[in-house]
Amino acid sequence: MARMRPLNPDETTPEAQAQFERFKEKRGNIPNMFRTMARRPEIMLTAVAHMNAIFDTGTVDTKLKEMLAVRVSQINDCNY
Repeated sequence: MARMRPLNPDETTPEAQAQFERFKEKRGNIPNMFRTMARRPEIMLTAVAHMNAIFDTGTVDTKLKEMLAVRVSQINDCNY
């Protein structure tokens, strides 16, 4: 199966680089999923907005949401 290499921040657009900086400030890293989507910054920024809508709103604790996301990834044999 063909794979796409995640991009380093210096290989992306200014908009993607700015989002990468926000990830580093908030999470301490840049998730590979978003480093890969940075090949199409308009898609990456839409995915970031979707993720923020899930994790930054509602009444469920953010840590529980993160644990659920990790568990679903494990169940589906996803490396992310």
